[in-house]
Amino acid sequence: MATPTLPSTSTLELGAIGNCAYSALVDRYGRIVWCCLPRFDGDPVFNALVDPSDNGALWSFELEDFARSEQFYEPNTAILHTRLFDVHGQGVEIVDFAPRFYHRNRMFRPMTLVRRVTPIAGAPRLRVVLRPRFELGTVKPTLTQGSHHIRYVGPNLTLRLTTDAPISYILGETVFVAKRPLDFILGPDETLAEGIHEVARSFQQNTSDYWRTWSSRLHIPLEWQDDVIRAAITLKLSLFEDTGAIIAAMTTSIPEAPHSGRNWDYRYCWLRDAFFVVRALNSLSEIGTMEDYLRWLGNVVSQAAGGHIKPLYGIGLETELTERIVPHLPGYRGMGPVRIGNQAHEHFQHDVYGNIILGAAQAFHDRRLLRPAGLAEFEQLERVGEQAWRIYDTPDAGMWELRTRARVHTSSALMSWAACDRLAKIAARFGVTERARFWHERADTIRQRILQEAWNEERQAFAESFGGRDLDASVLLMAEVGFIDPRDPRFVSTVDALERTLCDGPYMRRYEAPDDFGKPETAFNICTFWRIDALARIGRKEQAREIFEAMLAARNHLGLLSEDTHPVTREMWGNFPQTYSMVGLINGAVRLSAPWDTQI
Repeated sequence: MATPTLPSTSTLELGAIGNCAYSALVDRYGRIVWCCLPRFDGDPVFNALVDPSDNGALWSFELEDFARSEQFYEPNTAILHTRLFDVHGQGVEIVDFAPRFYHRNRMFRPMTLVRRVTPIAGAPRLRVVLRPRFELGTVKPTLTQGSHHIRYVGPNLTLRLTTDAPISYILGETVFVAKRPLDFILGPDETLAEGIHEVARSFQQNTSDYWRTWSSRLHIPLEWQDDVIRAAITLKLSLFEDTGAIIAAMTTSIPEAPHSGRNWDYRYCWLRDAFFVVRALNSLSEIGTMEDYLRWLGNVVSQAAGGHIKPLYGIGLETELTERIVPHLPGYRGMGPVRIGNQAHEHFQHDVYGNIILGAAQAFHDRRLLRPAGLAEFEQLERVGEQAWRIYDTPDAGMWELRTRARVHTSSALMSWAACDRLAKIAARFGVTERARFWHERADTIRQRILQEAWNEERQAFAESFGGRDLDASVLLMAEVGFIDPRDPRFVSTVDALERTLCDGPYMRRYEAPDDFGKPETAFNICTFWRIDALARIGRKEQAREIFEAMLAARNHLGLLSEDTHPVTREMWGNFPQTYSMVGLINGAVRLSAPWDTQI
């Protein structure tokens, strides 16, 4: 076999598939390079994304004399198609998906990965390379086989591949001619109830029907419809439906910039990120994710009992996410370290209380919900508001999770204001006049403190902390959460100052002051989207549209974004796909699109 010389498995030219229980990332050559099981934060049984060496675990279909590939999503679904062609024009199509559909009056989302390989030209020769590993890549599985299956046995997990491809060729990684369609179903160590082909075919049809129906119910803007739908599906894939938690990203340890050491594990639920996800999907009239998330959030609030709430939790409500380095994994492009866990769970990040109340607020006003929030839930949220009030003017690590510096961050105080403001509005909604007045007075007190102490006369801008002078993109949220009129001269001046200081062309960095690792090198995508939103609000829509188009161009070939963009190379960096970034894309499209009634 003429072994194809393919690029490294460390790339963000990836597609995401999943079913709201687990996910997998597939590169443009049809290689699964990342998949954690049995759930998002589980063992990376395919880890070649962060181990591009020969020891990396992956699942590929290698075409003899490979020449080129094509890759695309089936429209309005989470089903991914990859086509591989050889130098003779022969080719195969790989269809990848994770089953998700209603079955027996409940959502069926098994820990099952389906790959369907179909010859589409000639009689190409290929080999199947299926090399899962366990225990963070340290354990090769023990293999057993049956007539139509292979079992990959690990210490804590056993996977069964059921297939109608020749078992001997898979075990031997032998080249063979692909003359007919082949189905591969990798999942629990269970026997299929029907034939392999019938199961794969029905799973695909039902999964396609589910996603097409889900997408058809979105209320989308007139412009950039395909982009918004893809972003919405990606956000939905980041929901861990079992508990309602929403992960920040599907990966760990993709550096924020080359050789920066800024490698973090994002496979957990940040209250901040989850709020923005819920808000973005709500803007598209997708409220199911909010209802699921509120189940999880209610447990977080109940567990805290009115006291300190962590900025993030495990997707199963785990409170201890001890951060550790995995030394034997070389890391993305060899740029370690690879980290499991996240030290931020130890932080005090005071914006969390506002994010909780903002994330729950719609449930008190939206009459479509199956389980609308009532007075009991309001009283529970008041305990969160009390904590927001107690700490709004005390130092914390801030939303950027600074590990060695504490200040009274403007963004944290802003979210405490939002907590009190929304509680006042919820109380008014229920006619609880006394409580509405109580929370309104507290909100007004915080607002006056922010306007007085965060404003820096020298910089003519709101600074990142009380009494500070450094600039920080997070103050742009003042307009988004309704703290200030975006036409207020102080906000307009702040936008101008941030553009001069933090922007590299269309891209925006988080802050100007050095942090624990020096000055940030890459632009933080959500900050660029906050800039877009601010510009649109203050009347600079054409400029906002230009920057928005630049961000669309920064996505990969499938329309997905990571956390960061390098302003010079335009490369994607940071964990992937980043929910924050996909949120920004939706918000930008909704804000900037021409209205439907201009066309219909």
